[in-house]
Amino acid sequence: MVEPMSRRLVIFGTRQIAEVIAYFFDHDSDYDVVAFTADRDYISDEKFNGRPVIPFEDLSTIYSPEDTALFVAVGYQKLNAIRREKMAAARRAGFELASYVSSKASTWQDLKLGANSVVMEANVIQPFVRIGAGVILWSGNHIGHHSVIGDYNFIASHVVVSGNVVIGESCFVGVNSTIRDGVRVGNRCIIGAGSLLLGDTKDDEVYSQKGTAASPVPSSRVRL
Repeated sequence: MVEPMSRRLVIFGTRQIAEVIAYFFDHDSDYDVVAFTADRDYISDEKFNGRPVIPFEDLSTIYSPEDTALFVAVGYQKLNAIRREKMAAARRAGFELASYVSSKASTWQDLKLGANSVVMEANVIQPFVRIGAGVILWSGNHIGHHSVIGDYNFIASHVVVSGNVVIGESCFVGVNSTIRDGVRVGNRCIIGAGSLLLGDTKDDEVYSQKGTAASPVPSSRVRL
């Protein structure tokens, strides 16, 4: 029996996060990573990780959107705004945005996952969870039942999101943070590493560890 051909995939980005994402797709998906891409002005080498780097402005003339997907592997800079912008540019160019769920993650068949989202290894995602587009779940998190992770969020490692939590759009949740059940996190919030969030937040707030519960601090004190 002839096995179906893998679909071609181009990774947007030429930094370590792009290398990590490409490794996952290479070794744990049906995609074939054929190239990397970046805006022309940010390309310094013709190859990255052994594969060509194509100016994004020329990408659709070399790889047809009809048989090539794209993944935007950009981190949490500017509270994920750059990833959001590049995803929009990829859609305008006609590319489908791929997503990835590690075979080493614990998920259920009804998981709802948006475009250009990634769930890395050792994540435990309970039933009735919804994850939006452009979300990066780094390794080793717990996402409780009936929780909603909005679009363009970055969840770092060993985060506990308890049941029935809602996280708005464009947030960053730091390593070893805990969000209590039923909490609503606003849009564009920063939850610092090691924080314990016991109540709802407003939009555009920054929380850091102070004693046993996270307290808001001026956003000017946090640099992302």
